[in-house]
This record gives sequence, C-alpha cells and structure tokens, in this order.
Amino acid sequence: MKTDKPMQDLYPGNHCFGCGPANEKGLQLKSFPSDDGYVSTFRPSPHHNAGPEAWLNGGIVATIMDCHSIFTAIADAYVRDERPFASDPLIWYVTGTIAVRYERPMPIDQDVRLIAHATGSSGRKTTVHCKLLSGNDTCATAEVVAIRVADEWKSPT
Repeated sequence: MKTDKPMQDLYPGNHCFGCGPANEKGLQLKSFPSDDGYVSTFRPSPHHNAGPEAWLNGGIVATIMDCHSIFTAIADAYVRDERPFASDPLIWYVTGTIAVRYERPMPIDQDVRLIAHATGSSGRKTTVHCKLLSGNDTCATAEVVAIRVADEWKSPT
C-alpha cells in the first residue's frame, strides 16, 4: 500500500480523540505505511504527563497504540480486499480488545515511534501487534483485536 498522506487524513469526518483530524482537541496521531510495517511518530505535549511530570501518561500510550493499530487493521483489510486505501465504501474497524504491556517509562520530552503489523485475520477480526519506542528502547507493546464494522457505524441513526 502506498500513500504520501497520513492514513487518518484520508478518512473524512474522523472525530476520534486519538487520531481524528476532525477533532481539534485530540491527539492528531498520523500513521503511514512503510517497509517496516505501519509507522507513526508522536510528539507528546507537557500536559500528557503521568503523575511525575517527566513521563508520558499510560492512558495516552494506550490511546495512540490503539488508534495506530486500528488504522493498521484498516490498511490490511484494503490490501486483502485488493482495493485502494480509503476507496468507497470505507472500511471501518473498532477495538475488540487491547492488551498493553508497559515495559519502561517513556520520557515526555522525546518523540515516540509506533510500529505495527497485522498478524492474522479471521472473519471480521484482525489481530495487530504494535510496539512503542522512545529512542531505541521498546517502552510498550500491545496486542489489539480489531473488529470490522459496517460503514453505517460512523453515522448511527
């Protein structure tokens, strides 16, 4: 899959707190395909801190890993369906489960990198492995089971 634009920016009306470009108060995570899987770089703001101000809050970590993993599942589905990314009807996934393993604290004054791969799919479920790095250190890993939902999911009546 190739795209020069962030995958999230190709989804109109995405108001997700973690990755939605339409959510001005959100985290604005941006994900891209690469030779290493799907990647993202996130720059924490000082107010994303944990109790001690030097470290990134674990909830923010889980949120960006979740959003990045969901867009990895979406991209994987387009590849499996042999369709261009973001072609209509849009493919949507939601989080079924997320299991985050925190391995070390993440300094809040450094960018974090996310690398994700789809590791399997069955029916409507896609499993994604995501790794979060600060510098060269793996600080957290996540296993996400993403569930494909109908396009109408975005606009319940």
